[in-house]
Amino acid sequence: MECNINAAMNMERRCILLIVPFAFALANWLPTDVAAADLEEAKVTQVVQDVKVVPSGAAARPAAMNDTVRQGNAVQTGTQSRSELTFRDETITRLGEKTIYTIGGGRTIELGSGQFLLYVPKKAGGANVKMGPVTAAITGTTVVGNVAPSGIVEFTVLEGTARVRLDSVGQCLLVVAGQKVTYDPIAMRLEDPVEVDLQQQQTSPLVTGFRPLPSTPYMNGAIEKQRRAAAGTGGAELASAVSASGAASIGAATPEQFLAAFSSLLVRYPQAEICDFVATAVRLRPELADRIVVAAVTGRRPVSGYSKEAKDFKEKEMPCDWVQCIVDAAIAGSPQMANEIINALLQAAPMLRECIGEPCFPANQFRPPLVISPLTPQVNSPEKPPKGD
Repeated sequence: MECNINAAMNMERRCILLIVPFAFALANWLPTDVAAADLEEAKVTQVVQDVKVVPSGAAARPAAMNDTVRQGNAVQTGTQSRSELTFRDETITRLGEKTIYTIGGGRTIELGSGQFLLYVPKKAGGANVKMGPVTAAITGTTVVGNVAPSGIVEFTVLEGTARVRLDSVGQCLLVVAGQKVTYDPIAMRLEDPVEVDLQQQQTSPLVTGFRPLPSTPYMNGAIEKQRRAAAGTGGAELASAVSASGAASIGAATPEQFLAAFSSLLVRYPQAEICDFVATAVRLRPELADRIVVAAVTGRRPVSGYSKEAKDFKEKEMPCDWVQCIVDAAIAGSPQMANEIINALLQAAPMLRECIGEPCFPANQFRPPLVISPLTPQVNSPEKPPKGD
């Protein structure tokens, strides 16, 4: 979590502090009444052809510009129709054709069927999107989704990150910009995230058929990051550095040789490319994902409370968004190492717990069943032989 270092000098300067995890949970997962109310009422800001507002317990009526849609109301679009709703906190929802969308309670919205785009501002408090049995938690993110009549759910992140859950079986997947996750109602599980072309996603009518989104610069940045990742940021340099250490190849390098090569190059990269470099390193040596993250987070700038020399770098600590970007890049590159990545980072720098948020379970691994041990274990006595007649 971020907090002010010197409120009197600069209210915007922030640092990382260790606080009670419970307080973090309250701040991040239980929004204030004011924040919750921001998603309980919206204005209709665009209507294309057949769009209706369906009040709770009342007949549907045609939607008009600046209509107010409140909690419990639904918006329904017809064939070749679309609409846009803007909430008080500037959250924007766009609906494609043949879509039914309901404003839920708190910061929850529900998609009954059809297509949607959702943009949540970076400091708006986040939102939950319910798509049948699937729930996506997002904060400061732009996403698109589709719920088909067959029950198949598709969810794509255009910028930022999301945690997609299937609580009925304990699945949770971290989905980053440029990834799509699909729910299969027959298998009753979330499939592994797959990469999508973000540039192609920009041609969707939910993007091109409306005014430019406030998140357009972030989406353009995600497109550029995807391009750099495809080029393998740092791959050639890593191979050269590993070779200089005496290893025949990246795959043949010992963990120590690879991490030394990674760390030697880390300081040369600008901050904007660090996450791409981490993603490349993890793809090359996924079994070292946890150690790569620790090296990336603690190797370039001091972490408050971690480095003994941190006092010499006052007001230069690593920002939380940088930490989150590194962790997300590593988990996206090696989802099965999600727990190891988070645990290793928190062991190295426990004060960063507030930067990571609520972690997801590794990709497509179900939550283990809860087994409650008895308070007083029962001792089974030897079985008695049957009595004779």
